[in-house]
Amino acid sequence: MVLAWVQGLVLYALLLPWVGEFVGATAWIALALVQSLYSLLFGVGLKGLLATRQRVLAVFPFRFALIAAWFIATEFLRSNWPFGGFPWGRLAWGQVDGPFASLISLGGPALVSFTVVFTGGLLSVLIGWALARLATRWRTLRVVTAAAPVTSARPAWSAVLVAVIILVGGGMQLAHPSSGSSVSSIDDATLVNVAAIQGNVPRLGLDFNAQRRAVLDNHAKATDELVHSVSTGQAAQPDVVFWPENASDINPFLNADARAVITNSQSAVKAPMLVGTVSPEHNTMVVFDEHGAGESHVKKYLQPFGEYMPLRDLLRKVSPLVDQAGNLQPGNDNGVVHMTSQAGKKAGTTIPVGVATCYEVSFDGAFRSAVRGGAQLLTSPTNNATFGFTEMTYQQLAMSRMRAMEYDRAVVVAATSGVSAIVEPNGNVVQRSNIFTRDVLQADVPLRDTLTPSARVGPWVEWVIASIGTLAALALIVVARSHGRRSHINDPGHRENSNRKTINH
Repeated sequence: MVLAWVQGLVLYALLLPWVGEFVGATAWIALALVQSLYSLLFGVGLKGLLATRQRVLAVFPFRFALIAAWFIATEFLRSNWPFGGFPWGRLAWGQVDGPFASLISLGGPALVSFTVVFTGGLLSVLIGWALARLATRWRTLRVVTAAAPVTSARPAWSAVLVAVIILVGGGMQLAHPSSGSSVSSIDDATLVNVAAIQGNVPRLGLDFNAQRRAVLDNHAKATDELVHSVSTGQAAQPDVVFWPENASDINPFLNADARAVITNSQSAVKAPMLVGTVSPEHNTMVVFDEHGAGESHVKKYLQPFGEYMPLRDLLRKVSPLVDQAGNLQPGNDNGVVHMTSQAGKKAGTTIPVGVATCYEVSFDGAFRSAVRGGAQLLTSPTNNATFGFTEMTYQQLAMSRMRAMEYDRAVVVAATSGVSAIVEPNGNVVQRSNIFTRDVLQADVPLRDTLTPSARVGPWVEWVIASIGTLAALALIVVARSHGRRSHINDPGHRENSNRKTINH
């Protein structure tokens, strides 16, 4: 159990240093400690599953399947509780370039994580067997020969199962070498030209937007560069343009000058623009087209301790930094906005776009509700300026790539300071920017209306696996207590005391 906790602590300490980049190490260490408690919980169940001698667990490799299911149960808990959960460190995200990545289209991140843990259990048998064989080889050949028939069965099965799993996962990966051979064929898709605007920020840190309208003007200038490239024939006319989260650092609905900058950019680029705006109440992505402001997506999955502050009064006694957190309220839409191409190759075509703003991309429900709501193209606008030159933005890009594979949709990542990217439905990155630079990304991507098994089934795969793991852990607790009572009753001292009481009566 202690080893599981240490493993979790080291994992999250190395994964999450960006949390404290500009607010100090306290937030980073506290979050790593809290997240490691879920690893400790997994270790409790793991110890029981490895130690129990129940006959059903002797059926190889059922024990490892239950261990993997218990892992999914603890990962599910961590991703949903408390304060909405923290799914950032899910095991599946690390498989973005691994052999099991394509399994995400079948059962979501939970199936990928389950397969990784299950395969790891089988590999542990193979490694243990190999080490045992190596150790005995140093002693006597006779011991090795005698032990071989006893120890070779399970390693043989492990080798077969590992090979099958890797072949299946790798086979699915090979089936998706390009967007043209993904779940739906590119012949059936409509290509649209998309542009992602990365205007950059004037400074690092929490006050990246302290200089009034600087962030907005930067994105307007980057859009002007795109307009110039189109007018000179260096770039194609885009069908849709994506600005990042918080690209308008002042509210365009309350500030006429900000509204004018956005509408002028939209008029010049001759394409609908999705623009990130700010207000004290909501984090909103708004469509601006030739008719003005249109549909919007209000961020639903808010970042605790950043966009809002749980337990504010209590935590204020610990640190005055809590008052730097916002008071945003979550939205309740399905994440779909409609953008009608104005002058691009698909002029007049209305494109349903699914939006998951920044932190939302880590939550299964964000893009799932959008895809089920008809989204044919996905975007993840984000503002990562407050995390500096850390790995945060690259971790987030890995999630966007996995979501592309999960839902068979192209994903456009527009970031204020990077990293921005255009991702094909198979997870391949077509274009990517550097961080803290001004850049414009542009590419043709396919629209898709297919529903992958993950989109159809929804959370049921995770629910079923997590339920099996939880029931297995609870059953172990019941069996352990029952075994403890029987051992106590059968203890000679207990029987002797019982006999004395009977004689006295």
